[in-house]
Amino acid sequence: MNWRSLYERARVHGDAAAGYYNDNIRVDTPDGPVVVRIPIHGADMMDLRPWREDRVLAAIAPHVRDAPRLLHVCADPAFQVHEFIAGDVLNDVAPRGVPVPPHVLDDVVRLFTQLARVPRLPDVPAYWPADEDTVAFACLLSDLTQRVYDTFRADYAGLFASLAIPADPLRPVGDLWRDLTPRPFTCVHADVHRRNMIVAGGSTTFLDWELALWGDPVYDLAVHIHKMGYLPEEHDALVTRWQAAMPSAHTTGWRHDLDAYLAHERIKSAIVDSVRYSQLFAKGGPYPYPEPDLLASLTAKLNAARPHWHIHTPLDSRTVETALR
Repeated sequence: MNWRSLYERARVHGDAAAGYYNDNIRVDTPDGPVVVRIPIHGADMMDLRPWREDRVLAAIAPHVRDAPRLLHVCADPAFQVHEFIAGDVLNDVAPRGVPVPPHVLDDVVRLFTQLARVPRLPDVPAYWPADEDTVAFACLLSDLTQRVYDTFRADYAGLFASLAIPADPLRPVGDLWRDLTPRPFTCVHADVHRRNMIVAGGSTTFLDWELALWGDPVYDLAVHIHKMGYLPEEHDALVTRWQAAMPSAHTTGWRHDLDAYLAHERIKSAIVDSVRYSQLFAKGGPYPYPEPDLLASLTAKLNAARPHWHIHTPLDSRTVETALR
């Protein structure tokens, strides 16, 4: 396979599925389609990314069944080639408000149990918390969110004010962090949501491992719940199955800590997505989904965060649109 030729073909391809950090381009080859992932130059860093995705995929390959295979990686120019996963993006067949296919909940729980068996990720940064130090791990998360807020607070002061994002948005999280329960760390995907899940033939494949961490498995559950927007009965079924399937040491004290991580994720989304969506509106797109859906999504995220700031009057989409424009 001429990997550089694949890269060059991907670069000139006009149809890319863009995330926040990579463009994903399908390229057809004589052996079948593949996906070329090319980093987006100059992307604002709003998530922890201490591991290279190719290192993560190599580490999980013997243990995680439902992840794409890494076919090639190149440092200069930077790109990866992943196997192409045929099927439907879950968000296309079951967007928020629509029940997911019956197998999806079991597939998600199986993923989390498989991640619990992955050995410690290689090349752990020197600053990384010791195993079971959930407080230090959580502080890494909120410290990054605070840095994002501090980075954009001057340029986006008017936007933050109009959306009632307070000057100290992470204050509610600090008290919650102090009471976290120590738990063994696992590999954490940290981005399992409807647009990163391919369903086909009664099974699910989980994409985009660029945000993977070594940390608290309850955090992975919290991020997933936050980003999925499950129906209430789906939420309850997932949590019940997760608790039954995970090793008991990984679920100790989970109820309080799940709520703590959810509080952080709601606040983070309100800050990060206000900036990201404002940038999209300023550029006039391209939008990941229709503009009214974009507004509804950000409005819901802001309203989920507001109770943590003791603001009990919800925003409406018109107010959010005015702020963004």
